[in-house]
Amino acid sequence: MILDKIAEINGSINGVVWGIFGLALLIGTGVIVTACTKFFQISRLGTWWKNTIGNMFSKEVLKHRKEKGTISPFQALCTALAATVGTGNIAGVAAAICVGGAGAVFWMWVAAFFGMMTNYAENTLGIYFRRKNSQGEWSGGAMYYLQDGLGGYKYEDKNNRVSLKIPGKILAILFCIFAMLASFGIGSMGQVNKIVANVAAAFDVKALSSIEVFGGISLYNIILGVVIMVLTAVITLGGVKRIANVAEKIVPFMVVLFVAGSIVIIGVNYNAILPAFKAIFVNAFKPEAFVGGGLGAVILAMTQGFKRGVFSNEAGLGSSVMVHSNSSVKEPVKQGMWGIFEVFADTMVVCTMTALVVLTSGGLEGGVFNVTTGEIANGLSDATLVGGAFNEVFGWGNIGQRFVAIAMFLFAFTTILGWSHYGSKAWEYLFGAKTTIIFRIIHVCTIIFGAVLTSSLAWDISDTFNGLMMIPNLIGVLFMLPLVVKITNNYIDRKVKKKDVKPILSYDEKIQAEAEEAIANGAE
Repeated sequence: MILDKIAEINGSINGVVWGIFGLALLIGTGVIVTACTKFFQISRLGTWWKNTIGNMFSKEVLKHRKEKGTISPFQALCTALAATVGTGNIAGVAAAICVGGAGAVFWMWVAAFFGMMTNYAENTLGIYFRRKNSQGEWSGGAMYYLQDGLGGYKYEDKNNRVSLKIPGKILAILFCIFAMLASFGIGSMGQVNKIVANVAAAFDVKALSSIEVFGGISLYNIILGVVIMVLTAVITLGGVKRIANVAEKIVPFMVVLFVAGSIVIIGVNYNAILPAFKAIFVNAFKPEAFVGGGLGAVILAMTQGFKRGVFSNEAGLGSSVMVHSNSSVKEPVKQGMWGIFEVFADTMVVCTMTALVVLTSGGLEGGVFNVTTGEIANGLSDATLVGGAFNEVFGWGNIGQRFVAIAMFLFAFTTILGWSHYGSKAWEYLFGAKTTIIFRIIHVCTIIFGAVLTSSLAWDISDTFNGLMMIPNLIGVLFMLPLVVKITNNYIDRKVKKKDVKPILSYDEKIQAEAEEAIANGAE
């Protein structure tokens, strides 16, 4: 069967990109960036907090921009969160706990802590290396700091002449290819798969779900897939501004609503909160028997935590850079700080809420998930586990599961929108800005496959594409780290220490001059 062959090939590639090399590169990059910036996420907590959540409702952050292809910092954040706050925050966290135990949550936190600075570095470089495309819109992303940062490196002495122009260009092209593939996985099939599973379970229509079309796939699933396709087409074919307008309306609402609902569940099960945290920390280093034994079990918990953490917040993929680069912000560091907040909100807040809902609902050893044995309550799966947990409290009329199904729909649907933009930017780099409509049409068409693929295969394919995308991006981040440190120190000198030094804003002299003038006139 063709799906079995796809699963076999994908498994082989996945084992390499998410093996020791991939995980070491991912976490190692975060550790190195954190160390080189002197633990910026902690030492400059007040600075980045003040410039993000503390400045959330200012005119500078919220005001829509008339300039073509330019969006406000808040719209950039919402669009980035739209792409990151998706099924990874609900079904992804549940899946990590089911496979790696409660300890996987701890490793998710570790990945997020260091991922904050990886995302900071990516977005700082994104603003620094961005440029206007042929349509007059901002374009930025890993492909540009690979091409012009890594590729711009030259070293000469009387005996040697070294240029990384060709390696930089090759890595930029590979990144774009992997980004487009990832947009079909994490940004399409994986999201649709979870939407369909949850909506079909919470709002079952027997007349449709009982009709099998092929391979065990019901007519109901296919209809849901088609509906999602149409909604996605209406929004994404309108470009980044339409995507951003939708994202800024849906994302804050869905995050606040889900967190509020989670707090109610956790509050009802308050007796299990401390035991849940204990299980998370203890099982991170001594997993329960169902995960396995010895070092292998710890590695499994770590792998699940790291993979699901990246699937959720995308730090290290270089993906959100492509929408952050459309921001009206002139200061690279300011957009970098929004990157820190993005990871914090996605993983430290939303993913933690989901984990506590699963672990506390009904108690650690008898609720929807048994922490000791790894058993899931009858009738539930990793895809519907959170819905089952909500039903423990909001059981009348199946309202809990339906609430989560709606939340999952909003989370996953906005992720599809965000990744459509990412994939179109990768396509733009390879084929030009005038042809991006072709990519958006292809992306919309792939949605139906998410409705018919099995849950595990959809997630595994997404994991593989993420890992392939991550490798060239992190090579670029590591190579350009001295520049990130230089830009960061320049910002701190000017904005915190009030030194009179020339700002470092862009690799391009013309853009640098325009940004300097804008800042002199009061823009940030």
